Amino acid sequence: MASNKTLVPEAKEALEKFKMEAASEVGVNLTQGYNGDLTSRQAGSVGGQMVKKMIESYENSIKNNK
Repeated sequence: MASNKTLVPEAKEALEKFKMEAASEVGVNLTQGYNGDLTSRQAGSVGGQMVKKMIESYENSIKNNK
C-alpha cells in the first residue's frame, strides 16, 4: 500500500515547493491543499518531472564528487 507520509518531516515544506515548481514547469496548475481534480496525465507529468529533476541532481552530485 502506498503512503504519502514524508520520511523526513523537516523536509515537508521544501518538498511542497519542489512539487509546485515541477508542476509549473510542465504547465499544471496546482493549488495548496486538495488537487484531486487533476487528470492522471497531469498528476503523472508532475511526478515524472520531479523524478527527472531528482535524477539530474543526483547525477550532478556524482559528477562533482569525482
